Amino acid sequence: MTAEPPVPATGDTAGEPAQRRRRDAAETRQLLLDAARQRFARDGYAATTVRDIADDAGVNVALISRYFTSKEGLFEACLRAAGDELRRTTGQTPADRVPEAIARHIADLGAAGLSSQLSLLLRSSGDAGADEIRRGVLVRSSEQLAAARGWRPGEPGSEQLLLRAQMALAAGIGVAVLRSSIQLQPLSSATEQDLVGPLRDLVDALLPPH
Repeated sequence: MTAEPPVPATGDTAGEPAQRRRRDAAETRQLLLDAARQRFARDGYAATTVRDIADDAGVNVALISRYFTSKEGLFEACLRAAGDELRRTTGQTPADRVPEAIARHIADLGAAGLSSQLSLLLRSSGDAGADEIRRGVLVRSSEQLAAARGWRPGEPGSEQLLLRAQMALAAGIGVAVLRSSIQLQPLSSATEQDLVGPLRDLVDALLPPH
């Protein structure tokens, strides 16, 4: 008996559905971002190759050029994702809830230690362009934190308020580092609820409510 010829696909079934293609593209892009973030955080920018990242993600190395143009473009995308995480903790939180947001973020790191996003922001890349991107992410995050307490560029006292916001941001990052890398007690075992009070005192001292 002769097999029937395949029925030509039409409409939504023609080839791969557009929705599936979009989903696969988004999944592939995310796989590359996740793999790159881990590699850059662990090995640094200069020591990481696009083939390392593609192998870790389990995809063709050519897809890095398709989705990110270059290694630098992929690194920039990773830093922007790290900045988004930081802004969710600082700039996109009501001013009176910032200490709780910082405490929650620090506590969520838990035993896993520093997130790859945070490690990426802290580790020098040895590349001037990459470091400029990193600096920009931290500048925007501190500006958003300062803005939550009334900072406006160019106004009297704006530089002092921005300095205070940067100190508050540095303090929060420092707490995360001490908890994960040095295991300083009782800081390392402190719960989210334990952290809220001291962080509120710190943030309010540096950035008094306006």
